[in-house]
Amino acid sequence: MRSPSTVSFLPESHRRSMSSLSFDGDIFPKPRRRFVFTACISLAAVSLFSLLASTFWTLRPQSYPLIEEHGQKDLSVQVPMSPINPLDPQNYLRGPPTDRFRDNLRHDTKYIASWISAGWTNDVMTYINLIYLGVLTNRVPIVAMFTPSHIGGTVPPVDFGEVFDMPRLREGLQKPVLEWHQVKNRNSTSVDELGCWNIWEAVQDREVYPRRSSVPELLKLDISYTKAPSFVNIIPNYEHDQHSSFTSLATLAFPELRAEYAVDPRESPLQHLKLPPDEQLLCYDYLYYVCSHQPFEFDFDYSPAWLHVGQYMRWTPRLEGLAIEYVRRAVGVEEHQETPQWIAIHVRHGDFANWCGDVPIEDCFAPMSVIAQRVEEVKQELLARKGLVVEYVIMTSDERSASWWEAVTAQGWFGVDHSKTSELYGHWYPVLIDAAIQSSGVGFVGTDRSTMSVLARRRVQSWRDGAVRTVKWGTQGADDH
Repeated sequence: MRSPSTVSFLPESHRRSMSSLSFDGDIFPKPRRRFVFTACISLAAVSLFSLLASTFWTLRPQSYPLIEEHGQKDLSVQVPMSPINPLDPQNYLRGPPTDRFRDNLRHDTKYIASWISAGWTNDVMTYINLIYLGVLTNRVPIVAMFTPSHIGGTVPPVDFGEVFDMPRLREGLQKPVLEWHQVKNRNSTSVDELGCWNIWEAVQDREVYPRRSSVPELLKLDISYTKAPSFVNIIPNYEHDQHSSFTSLATLAFPELRAEYAVDPRESPLQHLKLPPDEQLLCYDYLYYVCSHQPFEFDFDYSPAWLHVGQYMRWTPRLEGLAIEYVRRAVGVEEHQETPQWIAIHVRHGDFANWCGDVPIEDCFAPMSVIAQRVEEVKQELLARKGLVVEYVIMTSDERSASWWEAVTAQGWFGVDHSKTSELYGHWYPVLIDAAIQSSGVGFVGTDRSTMSVLARRRVQSWRDGAVRTVKWGTQGADDH
């Protein structure tokens, strides 16, 4: 029987009913009840331990090294695995570069390419447009090299990836981007035939051929071009603009519209083949003049190509390091001192003199006082908006006049010494280092209508949250405000 102390806590009715029961014949007498209770607890504990052990074994780390004992490998433990990068170029090619590009393309992947045909900064914009069009069409862009149109044809091309940080670009885009030398052996002598779209003839009437470029020849490509439909032109029948729209070009990537607007292709120059636009490697002759809303869209902060692609094209760490090194040398920073913040200026004269017409050069280009006023505006904005006092100003320019550079020094500004740059790093590097310096300051003052200034302005705004201004020119007082 239960002890009186236990029963006393029960209601009276329950106590009465319990008192009428006899436990003398209980099938679970006290010793056996204790045994069964203990056995149940033990069984539960064993089950719980087995479950935990199984879970631990299933979830144990798989990154231990192989253990060898008496010549036997412990196959229950696996070799450490490097993290898989889904954006690695190897995931979008069949293997190392091949002599023929098509042998290296995956059958389950579609690609997009185009060629450059202008000065270096315009070519950068062209590749931005190419990559953005790849985003729109869900294709993997293959970018080629930069050709030395602005520094002399005897200078070798430079790889896109020597200028821009490719892993960082892919990470920013969250999409793959390839370079041609990863696809096709750069020393290959094999000629590949390819069908591409001819955009150039569809947007202008002065030249009755596709846009010319040295890149297909460098890549050993024999291209048969198909003229694009006239609807790609964003301002139809307007002879002063050659822009097409991203969306109209994107439609040519898909089979229904491509079939509807197919015309007789032009023969390829080498093998005289007539090929329709390729379905696996979509290609266009020239993508500099492309926009979403209005021509020369990089001028505007809403530019989709800049927002979705351009801002992720950062300089390689090596180029960034060189820019810092040249800045420190220019302003005379001691080795133990930190690199100061600076405002960069880009003044383009050179070939812009051809646009002055009858206006004298001294009236056409903005005087130093106007540039200084814009620099002061940048300083005041940085102080008001960010609490920064910036003392150092660095001038980059193609101006050759010694007296003009004396005026720069008189302002207390600094120039960049490129007297040994080509010898040390190659002929590409004066312009590359200047571009990196322009974009790495907290402020920037550029030249109106210069694409180099346009991209420097975009970079300073996107990368540094900096203050920027643009100096107008062309007539006396053009920048009055």
